[in-house]
Amino acid sequence: MGLFKKIKEGLKKTRDAIVGQIDTMLKSFTKIDEELFEELLELLIMGDVGVTTSEHICDELRKRVKKEGITDPAMIHDLLADVIADMLGNSNELMINTKPSIILVIGVNGVGKTTTIGKIAANLVRSGKKVTLAAADTFRAAAIDQLEIWAERSGADIIKQQEGSDPAAVVFDAISSAKAKGSDVIIADTAGRLHNKKHLMDELAKINRVIDRELPDADKEVLLVLDATTGQNAVNQAREFQNAAGITGIVLTKLDGTAKGGVVLAIMDDLKIPVKYIGVGEQIDDLQPFNPSDFAKALFTKDSKEE
Repeated sequence: MGLFKKIKEGLKKTRDAIVGQIDTMLKSFTKIDEELFEELLELLIMGDVGVTTSEHICDELRKRVKKEGITDPAMIHDLLADVIADMLGNSNELMINTKPSIILVIGVNGVGKTTTIGKIAANLVRSGKKVTLAAADTFRAAAIDQLEIWAERSGADIIKQQEGSDPAAVVFDAISSAKAKGSDVIIADTAGRLHNKKHLMDELAKINRVIDRELPDADKEVLLVLDATTGQNAVNQAREFQNAAGITGIVLTKLDGTAKGGVVLAIMDDLKIPVKYIGVGEQIDDLQPFNPSDFAKALFTKDSKEE
């Protein structure tokens, strides 16, 4: 299956819930008026796009309708697709150009954090990168064991210590190993407990001090893993972590299992955090680098159309 088709199928529930309802609504109008925009706003908000982002989309749509002199409600579909494509931008690639580069991955229990790390590692290994995993979520023994399985499955090296070890010490060991073995990328699984933000910030600050000392010129990404099925709760979680941990990007998992894919728009427009990866299935290659234009196209391509 091609990448676009995989993304399109993964977004089916979201497409049916948001775009399908919008198209049905547009058919009930014979002209473009304020009532149409009010209904569109309501549908976007119900689709977990968020109030602020939904208002932004409708405001931009009003401007384009006026500028282009559009009067047919049926033309709103393609215009809306263009507005959202422009909003998402062109590229959200990982910044991992140095050797080694480092990726810190955080996220609360249950969002698929460790699995996501394994899939990113597999993705990078397939592209020819040598990857070292750091099992720095030492709070849970299960996280260390699970990461070890993913290291074997993806073809990455892994550095680990015992449960309860100092996470910064694990990251230090991983950096030393990566330097010695010539790894291209280090991916560190870090704890993502939000119930004690001070502990989280202290832990991440200590890890960052080690990175700044040992890899002062390295590219660094801080990725937050979110569960798309939680909708606006995912946006709130991103806001909390953004304040606590300086997030550089989002990995949005379980998009294929939810109609709440509109959270992508809210995260990128409202919080100004780029989405770097999206999960559209359970298989190892179902975590895809986020391509904004493909996402917008997949969201608005009707199922009856040929690819």
